Amino acid sequence: MGRWIEVGDRAWARRHAELDLTLGLVVGDRACLVIDTGADEGQGAAFAAAVRELTDLPWSVVLTHAHFDHCFGTAAFGECPVWAHPGCRADLAATGEAQRSAWVEHYRQKGDSEAADRLARARVVLPDRPVETTAEIDLGGRLVRLAHPGPGHTGHDLVVHVPDSGLVFAGDLVEQGAPPSFGDAFPLAWPSALDRLLDFAEPTDRADRLEPTELAELAELAELAELADRAEPAGRADLADRADLTDRGDRAELVEAAYRVYRAELAEPRTVVPGHGEPVDAAFVAAQRAELAEVAGLCRAFAAGELTRAEALARSPYPEPFISDALARPVSS
Repeated sequence: MGRWIEVGDRAWARRHAELDLTLGLVVGDRACLVIDTGADEGQGAAFAAAVRELTDLPWSVVLTHAHFDHCFGTAAFGECPVWAHPGCRADLAATGEAQRSAWVEHYRQKGDSEAADRLARARVVLPDRPVETTAEIDLGGRLVRLAHPGPGHTGHDLVVHVPDSGLVFAGDLVEQGAPPSFGDAFPLAWPSALDRLLDFAEPTDRADRLEPTELAELAELAELAELADRAEPAGRADLADRADLTDRGDRAELVEAAYRVYRAELAEPRTVVPGHGEPVDAAFVAAQRAELAEVAGLCRAFAAGELTRAEALARSPYPEPFISDALARPVSS
């Protein structure tokens, strides 16, 4: 069973005890976006039912990466768009059955035959909406941004940025409650991926395309933008009547843009939802980034022969099994 945590305006994280997994949901006015689908169709079906308790809007799915616990539940969501990096599709096609075999054996050895059987029956659904670098999904009244911040936990990580809530679903680029997993990772590149994640709160939508004269008008709307931050969307439209832009026909749009700029100027995402563990803040991500930079340095020094394996293990911020996986990875991005 899972439990919901509200992490923003019409945005939730779904927490599971098994593997400490965290899935996500973002709801707009016309559609919703499901972030990852779980480890098998049973877990996926339970997640889909939980989503339906919150909204009956049509859904699409985004997969943060191709590890089984994040994507083997996709079939439970039926025919719908499934967004992912092209590398996720390729990796899932190439390794899906090997992942299944390994984890079925893992659960059987644990004595959890039910989980093993569910995983053995799960259908692998390949994503059909590729995101090479970035994409936007219009859920109606809000845009959600998908971005590949570069290699990190895998070579095809995708994050989900919800600008109007200062919210990022990070997949396994961020881990809470356990060290990051390096089995398929790119340790030297991972810190840079987190730098990009922390930079995602940029001005968006119409505010990106405003002319200098319009930006000057937006500057005069700072007070309205602060009010807009506390208002519902309809309330923000009402605030347009207070703007001194009587010669313009798009006052409501400008106030909405001012609101977006105001939210973006908060700089860092306020909440980051990891692929495993509880939601965290930007300070947590920055601290984990510093640890990953230490690991990157150890990997580089070990590969260059400047450190022995024992010395690298002794200096690692993470326990032996994790740093051993990191040291075994290619020293490239």
